[in-house]
Amino acid sequence: MSLITSTIGQGLIWAILALGLYLSFRILDIADMTVEGTFPFGAAVCVSSLVHGVNPWVATLLSFIAGLITGAVTGLLYTKGKIPVLLAGILTMTGIYSVNLHILGKANVGLLNHATLFSGKFLANLPDGFASVTVGLIAAVVIVILVALFLNTELGQSFIATGDNEKMARSLGINTDNMKILGLMISNGLIGLSGGLIAQNSGYADVNQGIGTIVIGLAAIIIGEVFYRNLSLTARLIAVVVGSILYRFVLLIVLQLGFSTNDFKLLSAIILAICLMLPLFENKFHLRKSIKKGVEKP
Repeated sequence: MSLITSTIGQGLIWAILALGLYLSFRILDIADMTVEGTFPFGAAVCVSSLVHGVNPWVATLLSFIAGLITGAVTGLLYTKGKIPVLLAGILTMTGIYSVNLHILGKANVGLLNHATLFSGKFLANLPDGFASVTVGLIAAVVIVILVALFLNTELGQSFIATGDNEKMARSLGINTDNMKILGLMISNGLIGLSGGLIAQNSGYADVNQGIGTIVIGLAAIIIGEVFYRNLSLTARLIAVVVGSILYRFVLLIVLQLGFSTNDFKLLSAIILAICLMLPLFENKFHLRKSIKKGVEKP
């Protein structure tokens, strides 16, 4: 039971990263590689702050601000520096690695005997795994609501229009460069926040923990889209959260089959590749019709 609860909690917290990635990858239509630098940057800022006695809520907020900064750097390199977005993200990600080493002072810093959001009196008294579920659920619900509200504002609609058709958006008087910078800031802000929360939940920050995070975020998005289609924008955000939880269960099942945790990233890449190919298999083998017939069959 605790294993299932822990998996749900992990899925909810990682869903924050997936929601951030969804904004840049799906809505803004930008392949942002900054993710793999932003995630450990948020974790490093949060853990370093906690080690120096900063309040856990403030430390968590700082991880979000750290993400905003990395998003702004990539956005400025892309829009003002005219560097291709893929390269701009890689440059930022590479630079952040050294920044993380300076912040942490070494490659890995633990949070043993330091207060975190998860060590509060209420959460500490909950059964195993329920603290991450509680924090993850609250964070995911609040972020889905805030993002949905933002996307329905005039500014949010300009943001969506920039991703849908940049030329049309520009002809309507929308400053698409500013929209891209704003989008990358919000996206990376959420990714930095997820880094801070996961570092607190795991009890440490590591400069290398960003490797593979973009695959995890994309897997959550793709799984959500494969299982839930033709949804409203708000429902799609919820589908991303559900996709993140389902992805964690898929990994749990694979690991229960006896695979080593050393194969974790390889398995993540394989699962994402399979999810990306599902629409192809579905069209080729008419999987959806076959499944529907199987369900309807008495």
